[in-house]
Amino acid sequence: MLRLFRRDTSTHSPAHDEVDVSHEGVSYRVSLKRVTGARRFTLRVRAATRDVVLTMPMRGSLTAARDFAQRNAAWIAARLNRLPRIVPFRPGSIIPLRGDDHIITHQEAARGGIWTEAACEAPAPHMLHVACGLDHVPRRVSDFLKREAKRELEAAVKLHTNRLGFASRKVTVRDTTSRWGSCSASGSLNFSWRLVMSPPFVLDYLAAHEVAHLVHMNHSDKFWALTHELAPQTERAEAWLRAHGAELHRYGVEPDAAPPDRVNSR
Repeated sequence: MLRLFRRDTSTHSPAHDEVDVSHEGVSYRVSLKRVTGARRFTLRVRAATRDVVLTMPMRGSLTAARDFAQRNAAWIAARLNRLPRIVPFRPGSIIPLRGDDHIITHQEAARGGIWTEAACEAPAPHMLHVACGLDHVPRRVSDFLKREAKRELEAAVKLHTNRLGFASRKVTVRDTTSRWGSCSASGSLNFSWRLVMSPPFVLDYLAAHEVAHLVHMNHSDKFWALTHELAPQTERAEAWLRAHGAELHRYGVEPDAAPPDRVNSR
């Protein structure tokens, strides 16, 4: 994250919520986020949504925001260009499932919906066979991963709630970008379906983390002690998420549906 101090007392127009800047003939769109109490202009490239956000003071001017972003256009371009490439759910794409690479294959004439097949030998990827019309492959793969994620998260939650003597909780899976899981005040547990692409110990840790919130609705020492008790590989899972978590958001995104980080070329 790039932080530079900027004082601005000029007026602003609330109707504008984004600006365009350019670097070496390429334009980039920057979303503006006004924050009460902010005194600095802060630029951030979000890997999950592949976009650029400029956080600014409530009374910061649009002109000042555009100038700030333009002065840092090279930084924006470099960060966006360093993002891992998008991998759509199409035949030939290699995607992770439970931490192992799987290549998507199209089996239009076969029956059985969608199924996996182990590789004959390492380091070849396993296979994820999809039997449907070619145009339906992305949706079939997405639906399959969401079903698998929900099934495995429900099993992990049940395991951990049983250990605590609780009844199992309702599990919802969504495509979240800011957090991997959450626990509501009513005890409902929400998770990112993308966790099914991570190694099993990571999914198990996230389930244990949210179940621990049923006892401690905070991140106190007691909460972390309980989480470690439920998931002994907590530290390993946290390290994996820091190193690889953001990459999970690049799978299943169609190139023409990706956020427009590059607006146009000149």
